[in-house]
Amino acid sequence: MQIDPFAVEIWMNEWETKCTHNLAETCVESLTIAELLQVAGQNAADLSALLPMKMTYGDIRGSDRLLTAISGLYAGQGPENIIVTHGTIGANMLVHKALIAPGDRVVAIVPTYQQHYSIPASIGAEVVPLKLCARDGFLPDLEALRAHVTPDTRMIAINNPNNPTGALMDRAMLEEIAAIARAADAWVLCDEVYRGTDQQGDGMTVSIADIYEKGISTAGMSKAFSLAGLRLGWVAGPAKLIEAVSIHRDYDTISVGKLDDHFAAMALENRDRILARSQRITRENLAMLSAWVAAEPQIDWVRPASGTVTLLRYDVDLPSRVFCERLMDEEGVLFTPGSAFDMEGYVRIGFANPKADLKAGLEKVSRFLARL
Repeated sequence: MQIDPFAVEIWMNEWETKCTHNLAETCVESLTIAELLQVAGQNAADLSALLPMKMTYGDIRGSDRLLTAISGLYAGQGPENIIVTHGTIGANMLVHKALIAPGDRVVAIVPTYQQHYSIPASIGAEVVPLKLCARDGFLPDLEALRAHVTPDTRMIAINNPNNPTGALMDRAMLEEIAAIARAADAWVLCDEVYRGTDQQGDGMTVSIADIYEKGISTAGMSKAFSLAGLRLGWVAGPAKLIEAVSIHRDYDTISVGKLDDHFAAMALENRDRILARSQRITRENLAMLSAWVAAEPQIDWVRPASGTVTLLRYDVDLPSRVFCERLMDEEGVLFTPGSAFDMEGYVRIGFANPKADLKAGLEKVSRFLARL
């Protein structure tokens, strides 16, 4: 199987261990195990309960405890509608492999995480991109989507909250997308890994799995839950989808790690506290970033409504990769070039770092821009 190189991951692998300030980071500031235990009302002594745990394969689909905890994130998805995967990246891969065949039509809203167009293309699907525009607030043009979705469309692939823009589709827009999909009897795959970080209200956008009978939600512990090191994600959706995914999953997962399952369940059982922490970090840090953008004449943006990342448009005559490489070489600050998303003239910034790190990094970016 031939597949395009994964531009974002190649960039991060090359640079993220070499920077002083990683403003390309996409996760809310990671929790330590000690912090997770504290959130759960436990302490280091409670780890002794894990000592008798045999390091065999875990429950194949995920433990009952974990499946129950995940289902609590949804209004209408029970444990039977969930299957656990190796991160959200594994969830996305499994859904595409389970549902897409050569010749299928997939409408992908871009920019997005590259899996959602490169994987179906590698399978032999016809991938039809619908590009988001700044003038629309990086939200999809629904009339254009209607024109793209033909009766033979197999899937609409979306990402909400959106990576890399931070745009957020509300319930009304998701219901419109569901209606468009329903008319074509198409699946809607929504990568919801940033769900829980909205800038307003309780921070939790409705899931496509709870709106549409052929809606599929993928998510995981990495972004909003600050536990990327667990490498644990899931697929939520109708039973026939879970069954199809499980057939493919047997070939590449078997089960997730028992320790990952244990700590993920602990975190999700205390999700209100973890998400409150994530919302505090993302909201306070976005306010700082907003003030910085307002003071920088060479920077423009569409202010994100959710997530941990957004795009910055820069008014400098440099390709985005050259801009980012020079910024790294001269100031030790890491952004992700817009070219990784086919968004030349932009860079992606992550703003969910420790506040002091974000502040110091932005000051260095200002110094770099002033020299340019």
